[in-house]
Formats: sequence, structure tokens, C-alpha cells
Amino acid sequence: MQHLHFRGDHYSIGYTWGSTLKKNNIRLLDLIPFASSQERNQFAAKCLPIYQQYFPEILTEIKGIADGQGIFERPLQAVLFGMYCLMPGAHCSSFIVRNKKGSILGRNSDFLTATEDLCLNTYYQLEADDHYNFLGNTTAFVEMEDGINEHGLALALTSVAPCRVQPGLNVGMLLRLILERCKTIGEAVQLIQEIPIAGSGTLVVGDAKKQGILVELSPDKTIVKYLSQSTDYLIATNMFHTPEMLELNRLPEDTWHAEERYDTIQICLSKHAPEMNVELAQNLLSQVSNYNRNLGRDTVWSCVYDLGSSDVYRAAGNPARNKFQKEPDYF
Repeated sequence: MQHLHFRGDHYSIGYTWGSTLKKNNIRLLDLIPFASSQERNQFAAKCLPIYQQYFPEILTEIKGIADGQGIFERPLQAVLFGMYCLMPGAHCSSFIVRNKKGSILGRNSDFLTATEDLCLNTYYQLEADDHYNFLGNTTAFVEMEDGINEHGLALALTSVAPCRVQPGLNVGMLLRLILERCKTIGEAVQLIQEIPIAGSGTLVVGDAKKQGILVELSPDKTIVKYLSQSTDYLIATNMFHTPEMLELNRLPEDTWHAEERYDTIQICLSKHAPEMNVELAQNLLSQVSNYNRNLGRDTVWSCVYDLGSSDVYRAAGNPARNKFQKEPDYF
């Protein structure tokens, strides 16, 4: 896993990274583990006006990367806009739990072992009005898959196979936008409800005020479920579980044991939510990381977010084999 610290405006961040890769004879498009296609190019073109309306800064960052690489930005847009829609998604697990001790958000990023060296642990210091600094992790670049911002708002995504796609923001781009723009759960929900959703997925979100939500997203319907007095934890893997969204499940033949992972987390939290802490959350994430690396799949990182302190603990690889280390205190 690579560790990067970005500072500046969106264009300069993109340009610096793209040009640095080029100086090291790394062509970004050569690192994409799947071939380009006309379908993805056409889909990206349809999504472009929505990004221009809701997240123009990310287009500026992609433009900077492309200029630094000496290429056109359209191939990068085709890769990034089609994630979780037209291309293989990550197969991940996440949860949030609240008790008298505080709130904990945990996530495993489960994906192809071929991407391990390409995964990024990033810290963004953005020199732009109304954009917040954040720490984030991704199997790709630009879009984010889990993270926390300077206001203590933390998010984690999982992919869900979509019944259909439409022009919009995918779940990874939406997560990045929320990290940059939102301080609270309420602000995050408002933003989610405003933006067209390109594919399907889930977000588990928590803030410093011990508020937490599960969002199940699709182009046709979005459901938000809150932590409450009767619900002290929420879970997501790679399928919808709220009653309103069950009809939108389109399960692939291989779900990477999504239901088994969900059940393992459910059983653990039903018994141990009242005493859940950072260490117990790390142990739980280790239990749902049982992959055979010979099949080319594994947990490529694991994170636990202590939402009371904004402390982050990350295992760079499968947490059953790699120790969690505390991230530096960025905020």
C-alpha cells in the first residue's frame, strides 16, 4: 500500500501526482487491471455533465493528473466514472456500533491481490474554500472507499451489483465528495439525496456526535437507516438488507461470501455491541477476512475508526496476518 500526502488545490494535486508518476516511468493507464471499452467511454460522457454540476473540482483534479501524465483526461474519466457500475467492484465489509464508550466504525477492503501494490493511503490538505481536509483509502485513485475528515465524519463503502446504471456519481466518488463537503450526518444525508446515483452500493457513516447511518443506494431508490435507542449497530456487505431494497438485489454467482460475512458480524455485534472497542473491532474484522490468496483475492487493507477521538487504526493487508497500526494525528 502506497502512502501519499497531497497539499494544494485540486489541479496542482492532480498534476503533481501525474507528473511524478511520469518521471518514474509509470504510465497510469497501464496499471488499470481491465481493458478499456466503448461502453465505459460512452457512459463517462453521459456522466460528465453531472460531475460538472455537482463535483467540478474532481474534474479539475483528473485534468491535472492527465496533464501531468501527458494524456487526455477522457480515458481516466472512463475508468473512474464506471467504477461500481460497469466494472468489477470491491467486495467489502463494514459496520458501525455505538455504546456508552463511544462509536466505532470498521471496514475491510476485499479485492484482487493484483491491486495490493496500487492501493493508496492518502491525506489531502485542500487549499479551497469549503473543502475539508481528509484521510482516505482507495484501491484506485481520486475516488475514495473509506476515510475520515477534519470534522470527525467517517465513511466506508461496499459495492452492490446494480440492477441498472444511470448517469450520476458512483459510490466511491460520492464518498469522496462527502468527505470534502460535509461536517455532520445531516449534511451528508442532504447531499446524498440531491445527487443522481450511478450504480448501487452502501455507505456506513458516523460522526463525532455519536450519530450513525447506513445508506443503501441505487439509481431507483435510496434508503437511510439510523442508529437509534433500539438499533446500536449497522452492518453492510455486498447486498441490500433493508426491506425496502431487497427487490433491488442482483446477486452475482460469486458474492465472495457476502452473506456469511454479514452473518458473522451480526452474530458478534448482537452479543458484544455494549463492550465493543477498537481492539474487539479489529478482531471482528480479522474473522471476516478468510480468503484463499491462491484464488487472487484477499483483504487488501482494514481500518477501524474511533469516532470519539478521530483515531484511525489501519492494517496494510489482511488483518488476520498484519497488525493494525495507529495513523498519525493529522487533525
